[in-house]
Amino acid sequence: MPIIEAHLLIGYDDDAKTRLGKALTDAVQLVVPATPDAITVILHEMPTAHYMRGGTHRSGAPALPDPCTIVRDYLAAMETRDLDSARAMLGDGFVMNFPGAAGLTTLEALIAWSKPRYSFVKKTYDAFEALQGDGCAVVYVRGTLFGEWPDGTAFEGIRYIDRFEITAGRITRQDVWNDIAETKAAGAA
Repeated sequence: MPIIEAHLLIGYDDDAKTRLGKALTDAVQLVVPATPDAITVILHEMPTAHYMRGGTHRSGAPALPDPCTIVRDYLAAMETRDLDSARAMLGDGFVMNFPGAAGLTTLEALIAWSKPRYSFVKKTYDAFEALQGDGCAVVYVRGTLFGEWPDGTAFEGIRYIDRFEITAGRITRQDVWNDIAETKAAGAA
């Protein structure tokens, strides 16, 4: 029955505190074989007047945005081809790696690369999973793809997994795995 206590400066909203409590619970489960119901998280809040570092009162940094929300919003913008909104979510050094196309660095390059592969593609979402990576948040998205081949034939049920890295609230990397090529080859056979 692990008990985790964390001290925070006052100022974080309920959503940020809920996300922190869930993240701490998940972190315990990576090491301790306990169910979530057996893990207690206690957050202690204190006013900034009760906290000093280096002889100076400090304020808490703002909570980072939810990485799953960033990814969900990015994917929605890409699906509707709102490229300006999608581009605004990208960080310095952004790179995308798709099956057969590694190292794409612009959304326009992705669109040009995908044009001969399908007329359009959309996603269903089975899960968004976030974890802390080495200096970035990592979000995995999995589900199925549906859309239309260039000849107008519909397709659906194609498995995919996307992996995103988010640094300072911006997407810096996207890696994609899917069964489009296998599905298309099976249809042509």
